[in-house]
Amino acid sequence: MAGMFALVAPRYDLMNDLASLGQDRRWRVDLVDALAPQPGEVILDLAAGTGASSVPIARTGATVVSTDLTESMIHVGRARHPHHIFVVGDALRLPYADSAFDAATISFGLRNVQDPAQALSELQRVVRPGGTLVICEFSTPASAPARILHRQWLNHALPLLSKLAASNTMAYSYLCDSIRAWPDQRDLAAMLEAGGWEDIQWRNLTGGIVALHRATRP
Repeated sequence: MAGMFALVAPRYDLMNDLASLGQDRRWRVDLVDALAPQPGEVILDLAAGTGASSVPIARTGATVVSTDLTESMIHVGRARHPHHIFVVGDALRLPYADSAFDAATISFGLRNVQDPAQALSELQRVVRPGGTLVICEFSTPASAPARILHRQWLNHALPLLSKLAASNTMAYSYLCDSIRAWPDQRDLAAMLEAGGWEDIQWRNLTGGIVALHRATRP
């Protein structure tokens, strides 16, 4: 998986912007609102890629530790954001002490982890008691017409776009498959509950194409 993302690192943020029709910028604003970071807090941004999700969080005055498995993503992130903290790390074996963070977030990365339940367990380990987890992930559109349009986008428009603008079409073929296979909003909430997280809430973005899940460590 890391090798596949390494191939797309230089144009990763551009493709995300094109593939979402620019909505990814709005989603990052909503993520910060859900996370509600405070100045001085230390926040883990897991699967941070090149740091696009970390920068808006850091603007609030929090210290953000951007962590990703793919070294080339981290390399691009450090070049673009030299004042941010970047760490190469595996979501299944995070290189951090227990309760090291006030909060954690993961955007469009949980479905790429080999064992999402284990990743949620690791996130719970490194977030302090009472701390917050926010997951921003593709989900299931709320209405039938939206689901049809979304399916057409995944099946036809996104593959064509990847051929025109991406450096590795295989990565975006995988992206489409992983979105189709990912649990819906209720099932992800159930996964969080099974993992011991509490106060679980979710909010649909762009009609449910993306959902924000927020939970608290007991």
